[in-house]
Amino acid sequence: MKRRVFVRNSAKVGIGFSLLGIYACKEDKKSDKKEADIEENVVTTSTPFFKLSLAQWSIHNMIINDGVDPYSFAEKAKQWGFEGLEYVSQLYNKELEAANFSNEAMQSFVDKCNAEAEKHGLKNLLIMIDGQGDLATSDANERKKAVENHFKWVDAAASMGCHSIRVNLAGSSDPVEWKANSIDGLAQLSTYAKTKNINVLVENHGGLSSNAAMLADVMTQVNMSNCGTLPDFGNFCIRRNDPKDYTAGCAENYDIYKGVKELMVHAKAVSAKSHDFDANGNETEIDYAKMLQIVKDAGYTGYIGVEYEGRKLSEEEGIIATRDLLLKASKEVG
Repeated sequence: MKRRVFVRNSAKVGIGFSLLGIYACKEDKKSDKKEADIEENVVTTSTPFFKLSLAQWSIHNMIINDGVDPYSFAEKAKQWGFEGLEYVSQLYNKELEAANFSNEAMQSFVDKCNAEAEKHGLKNLLIMIDGQGDLATSDANERKKAVENHFKWVDAAASMGCHSIRVNLAGSSDPVEWKANSIDGLAQLSTYAKTKNINVLVENHGGLSSNAAMLADVMTQVNMSNCGTLPDFGNFCIRRNDPKDYTAGCAENYDIYKGVKELMVHAKAVSAKSHDFDANGNETEIDYAKMLQIVKDAGYTGYIGVEYEGRKLSEEEGIIATRDLLLKASKEVG
């Protein structure tokens, strides 16, 4: 059931109980209490343990190929029944790169996003950062430069009321070097982000970052309260058959359920990836009920972001299908 439909139905239930009270005001208090218990039970058993957010990457084709204004993100998310917004930095590159990411350009980005979020009553949650350098490169100078390139996005996130930025850990294919470099890069960036009350999150996003055990160990070694993970249900390909051709398939894939469970220990956000759906509305490769049980068992009660990347459905259809699947699967969680 859609969240807004449920709220509307709950309101009707409340009205119904009020009317019963008018016509049966002489009944004893025990009866009144029973009715209240019934209403409370309806709310408790039907409400998901999480809130819904939308990852802007879900509409990247609309923006990149169809010319949709990226600043219409909040409006569309509101129409589709979401409460939170997860921005993607690269979808604003056209204007920001043209201005060389000047302070004025970044401030304009912040002001526009804030205005739209406020207009539509949505909450800014995080910004997913790409293309700002390799935080896990073995070149210490390049790593430091990459860290500093992220500072402007930390500042933007803070000005937008976000809780986090999402970063990538690329730069080395050697596991030993990657781990050491990642720890150093994240510690540097998280130290700055802490002064702005912003979390630095790493998503399992291909390469060694999709080795959940290794990424979880990096988090343990960094050991900072504002450095954590953003587990994605579907990004667990460590090595592709052809790095230049994503359609060529995955040569080495990490167990997705084991991976999410390992990353939930450090999670401050969660991403519900989806591609295709069967006739019953279930994701063809990911058991959403099983995933949500893992998320709930970890004690997580925050936002879960819909991130549709399929090709068979339109982006709008895929977003809605993923949203509805999350709400359906939440009812199967114990």
